[in-house]
Amino acid sequence: MFGRERIEYKTPEQVLLMRRAGLVVAEALAAVRERAVPGVTTGQLDAVAAEVIGDHDAKASFLGYHGYPATLCVSVNDEVVHGIPGPRVLEAGDVVSIDCGAIVEGWHGDSAITVVLDGAAPDDVDLAATTERAMWSGIAALAGAERLGAVGEAVEDVVDAAEEAGLNGGARYGLVEEYVGHGIGTAMHQPPDVPNFRSRDRGPRVRPGLCVAVEPMIVRGQRFTQILDDDWTVVTSDGSRASHWEHTVAVLEDGIWVLTAADGGVEQLGALGVTVAPLG
Repeated sequence: MFGRERIEYKTPEQVLLMRRAGLVVAEALAAVRERAVPGVTTGQLDAVAAEVIGDHDAKASFLGYHGYPATLCVSVNDEVVHGIPGPRVLEAGDVVSIDCGAIVEGWHGDSAITVVLDGAAPDDVDLAATTERAMWSGIAALAGAERLGAVGEAVEDVVDAAEEAGLNGGARYGLVEEYVGHGIGTAMHQPPDVPNFRSRDRGPRVRPGLCVAVEPMIVRGQRFTQILDDDWTVVTSDGSRASHWEHTVAVLEDGIWVLTAADGGVEQLGALGVTVAPLG
């Protein structure tokens, strides 16, 4: 009764279904990225994603989830995650984190990107780049990990290196701890948790069939957050800007595959010395 929660390990056939969901998410985010420019509302971005998902006869993972009212989460500037799309108009220099999920035949894909609009401060550009780099480093660590805790160690190593390099104006980054990555499959959120930081708990063993979402959230100030009155939107407590990146990853017999990356992660992981496993 005191053991870990049961992990849903996937068969190769189930991973292929998750890949279909992942590709829908990848296409939706690519379309949204193109439309994320000053003058566009976050609600219009949501409509773009809804159209792509509908065109594939897929379903939005987020819409209706515990009452959530939209297809996307669109979090702007000091909003870390779970921002509700609506009439807000994007402005030059905004930092926009966009999270999307889709379901195909009962299987989920989940991914997030950060788009930095023209005119942003260099430190904001560095924030998004550091967060993306941390995500890929965490995914790369998963390829050779014995325990899932290696992901969080790799993420934190990237943040430490960025600080040592003098990014963020020489100030420390905040690595959000309240919201972590997660298992994914027949449900969008399921065991195990995937922390984005070092922990004494090394986590469960990594073995074939494990599918997880790796999703660091990094802020330019203190790591502490609060939830707005809409009961969804998470913001930084000190008003500092935030970035969120995420991919769904499958562990296979011969390695890993990034289910929500169009190329499976070949380019980004190859640059980190990781060869992705063949899928199918």
